Amino acid sequence: MKVAYHDLYSIQLPEPHRFPMEKYELIKKQLLYEGVVAESDFFSNKPIAIDELIQTHDPDYVQRFISLGLTLKEQRKTGFLHTEELVQRELIIMEGTKNCALYALKEGVAMNIAGGTHHAYRDGGEGFCMLNDQAVASEYLLRNQLCKNILILDLDVHQGNGTAKMFEQENRVYTFSMHGKNNYPLHKERSDRDIHLNDGIDDESYLSVLNDELKSLKELRPDFVFYQCGVDVLGTDKLGKLGLTKNGARERDEMVFLFAKELGVPVVCTMGGGYSKKISDIVDAHVNTFKSAIRILE
Repeated sequence: MKVAYHDLYSIQLPEPHRFPMEKYELIKKQLLYEGVVAESDFFSNKPIAIDELIQTHDPDYVQRFISLGLTLKEQRKTGFLHTEELVQRELIIMEGTKNCALYALKEGVAMNIAGGTHHAYRDGGEGFCMLNDQAVASEYLLRNQLCKNILILDLDVHQGNGTAKMFEQENRVYTFSMHGKNNYPLHKERSDRDIHLNDGIDDESYLSVLNDELKSLKELRPDFVFYQCGVDVLGTDKLGKLGLTKNGARERDEMVFLFAKELGVPVVCTMGGGYSKKISDIVDAHVNTFKSAIRILE
């Protein structure tokens, strides 16, 4: 299984988002320590080509972003300090998810340790998302006729509002978001299918809802799946408001991978959010996603 990783994570962030950025390096270390993957399974890449990026994002926004020309209001909306390092990080993440899609076509599954920047719109960013990697990769696949029908399965605790808006007129991409009803963003866009969850939902209730939804999604017959597998669904998460255990999150992942296996379609996973007080809870839950993907799809 191919895994996208790079080390440009030392971005200045306000609390409570600062320390979870450490998870990217720690996930890699833990995967290697447990022998889940080998060093040779990791790949890094160059920044995405600007000509390719503007096929998805508004050219004016892209130009202002890469030239450090965003207004203070725009920067506050994203939560990021706008720096050259941030620009490079985002461009590399975009290329990473795109390359994951190409690997998944060959190998069945690929993972981006980062990615899942689902709050970014075509012409602006918010919620610690500057550019939308799943949207960029989806449009790349469609533009190059590498697939025909894409399912974006977003199980992060926050609605994939930017993704929903970007594909509201695109029938070849079906957006599904199952998220906390009372969580960010306050104004939610309209996905093709939205499931709004009550605070504190437990494993059994969550998995029952997901099981029913996956049965319905099979009727779509997608030929590619992007899976946003944030672990901010955990009951230990400082921002999530849901009540899943690590075992429940693992079962969630297994259900998604069994769904993809039954359909026989490739899957790209992006890690998404995770803000538990103990960073070990975040890393453990993410590593479980890798283990489940390998056990079921490889």
